[in-house]
Amino acid sequence: MRLLRSTDLALRVLMRLAMVAEDATPTTREVAEAIAVPYTHTTKVVAELQRMGLVDARRGRGGGLSLTAAGRSASVGAVVRAFEGEGEVVDCEGGASATPCPVLPACRLRGALRQAQEAFYASLDPLTVSDMVTTPTGPLLLTLGPPPPRI
Repeated sequence: MRLLRSTDLALRVLMRLAMVAEDATPTTREVAEAIAVPYTHTTKVVAELQRMGLVDARRGRGGGLSLTAAGRSASVGAVVRAFEGEGEVVDCEGGASATPCPVLPACRLRGALRQAQEAFYASLDPLTVSDMVTTPTGPLLLTLGPPPPRI
């Protein structure tokens, strides 16, 4: 299984914001530079994280990004599920233009893959964003890009 780019980016944004001081509010551009991803992609992900209530984003002078209490305690599994969506690991139906799999009516693989996908998510459920930035990850995050104020 491979995560969508937006899922990976969302986790990196959350981890980076978890490492800045509570009174610091880096801009989306600063976060994008620090985690070495395009600004345009970062803005889309930040908008979704804000909609989910995990990030507070304020515009203008004195604005910037901050992690909400919900963001700090968010389950990594829940974040991954939200960004990955409810889709199946494989497209057995064939999508809009392809032909459905001829084995579909009697297939056992689809169910097994669905179980494996859920086991993957379940293994991430107990992990929080705060857990993801403990040593050695957190200190390394502070060395990337423009340094935020330390906690």
